[in-house]
Amino acid sequence: MLILYNKPYRILSQFNLNPDYPDRRTLAEGALPEGVKPLGRLDYDSEGLLLLSDNPKDEKAFLDPGNNHKRTYYVQVNGQPTVDDLEKIKCGELEIRVHKKVHLCRPAEVDLLEQPPEWLWERNPAVNADAQHRSNWIRLTLTEGKNRQVRRMTAKIGCPTLRLVRESIGDYSVQSLPSGVWMASNKPHF
Repeated sequence: MLILYNKPYRILSQFNLNPDYPDRRTLAEGALPEGVKPLGRLDYDSEGLLLLSDNPKDEKAFLDPGNNHKRTYYVQVNGQPTVDDLEKIKCGELEIRVHKKVHLCRPAEVDLLEQPPEWLWERNPAVNADAQHRSNWIRLTLTEGKNRQVRRMTAKIGCPTLRLVRESIGDYSVQSLPSGVWMASNKPHF
């Protein structure tokens, strides 16, 4: 069984409580089917598509870096990315630090948007009103998933992430799902 879940903001991508953060909400409140596990993760402060499955083969296929599953994010950033910044992302010339090591990001698709997507839901709590006025939206598609990679990339170009929403993974999209809602997929798995 493959589940598409629109993970709300400030929910951990795990079912059990984290002893380091006992007050943080978890997937357990999402009334998800028993036996499913997250395929990968989506950070506590990020929203959007999280895939879950009860099939260990799905996890292996999804997490295998050789499969290059595209992940598309809509990112509200603080500031205005330059053409040069976006070109570095497109060409794979952006270096970030992950676990104290330098990582050269793979080439990625990136577009500066004139406005947020129409299908996007309101976040609770909303992004700070002052930051809203100086923010811009980008659409970013990656084929890798390093720890907090999108946030590290936007910080590296001088435009820290204010809001991060994963819209899709491969052919699976969250656009038709309200925040906090899940559905079983009838598409073939990976």
